[in-house]
Amino acid sequence: MRISARTDYAVRAMAELAAVPGTPLTAEQLSARQDIPVRFLFEVLRDLRLAHLVRSVRGPRGGYVLADAAEKISLASVIRAVDGPLAKVRDLSLSSLQYPGAAAALPDVWRAVRASLRQVLETTTCADLAQGELPDIVRHRAQEYSAQGRRLG
Repeated sequence: MRISARTDYAVRAMAELAAVPGTPLTAEQLSARQDIPVRFLFEVLRDLRLAHLVRSVRGPRGGYVLADAAEKISLASVIRAVDGPLAKVRDLSLSSLQYPGAAAALPDVWRAVRASLRQVLETTTCADLAQGELPDIVRHRAQEYSAQGRRLG
């Protein structure tokens, strides 16, 4: 999985909004807090608004707020809002994907990749991220990654 700048910026902006529930933050404030180019952030916020993940608040104290409780917004839904499916293979459906010969087992690898991504990204919420209290599966996978890096390093 390639994590695009759009995804990175969207998740970081959502974490900032989750850290101050109900308090509107302007795009400029979000940009400054996360060092995100403001022009790019406006595009990301538009996608998040269209996906009903944030809403805009008008007025002198306006800005953006989460459209739902941070505990109900998974990172997977944020990523889908700005970049589409979590994992795709040439825009084909994984459920019916088949390859001949030596690559016949490859669709199961792609399915396992998607399932692993979903396991992490659908169980982690914006609230988890903002509070720094990640689900056990995420902490364990991060520890595995660090341990592998030391072995490969």
